[in-house]
Amino acid sequence: MPSSTSEGGAVPMIEALGVKKRFGSHEVLRGISLSVARGEVVALIGPSGSGKSTFLRCLNHLETIDGGSVSIAGEPMARTDESGRCVYVPDPQLRRICARTGMVFQHFNLFPHLTVLQNLIEAPMVVQGLPRDAAIARADELLAKVGLTQKRDNYPARLSGGQKQRVAIARALAMQPDVMLFDEPTSALDPELTGEVLRTMRELADGRMTMLVVTHEMGFAREVAHTVAFMDQGELIAARPAREFFADPGNARAQAFLNHML
Repeated sequence: MPSSTSEGGAVPMIEALGVKKRFGSHEVLRGISLSVARGEVVALIGPSGSGKSTFLRCLNHLETIDGGSVSIAGEPMARTDESGRCVYVPDPQLRRICARTGMVFQHFNLFPHLTVLQNLIEAPMVVQGLPRDAAIARADELLAKVGLTQKRDNYPARLSGGQKQRVAIARALAMQPDVMLFDEPTSALDPELTGEVLRTMRELADGRMTMLVVTHEMGFAREVAHTVAFMDQGELIAARPAREFFADPGNARAQAFLNHML
């Protein structure tokens, strides 16, 4: 099964081996193996319904896997035992491992009754026990990073879609994760708003944030990703360095997808 590999034998930030997931009789993931190195940006592409978002949700326990194993930063989160049963680590350990990943969704998922600032400080205070002053200082730094300092006291209803998504990115970063997972972060945006979100993601990549990005933005995948992984019908078909992938993905199904998208 194709996978990207960590440089120099270092422990991968994400390591999925043979991950399987079923919904009823439908096998959505058919043994996905993918490794993401520290500081690597992997673009996960493929047709709608190929299992990309489900795979992402399996990496932070929003979905449970039915087979295979998942490790984050070398810590096993789930594995399949000798009887073929998938076993997760105990809940306290699971919560700690999952806290190492931040996730940004298609539809922002901001708390509508909280201001931008309150959206950013809630989890660090409640989950991490960060004092309010420290949480506010961290939030202000992140709002400056995503260019939204002036929207600090606004409610989400007063923001554009692009601004909401940048707030969502800042909120995920407020938990200081080691890995950022993006589930088609620009798919719900008007084209003119997509660029501002992609610029923020480029800056994260420049800062060596480990990122796994489900995307239909081929320009982002070509220009920012180190590795492009192509999924179709619940399988990882090809994973190659971005430059090589766009020159020749090495697979007819992947090439047909590129021909359609480019």
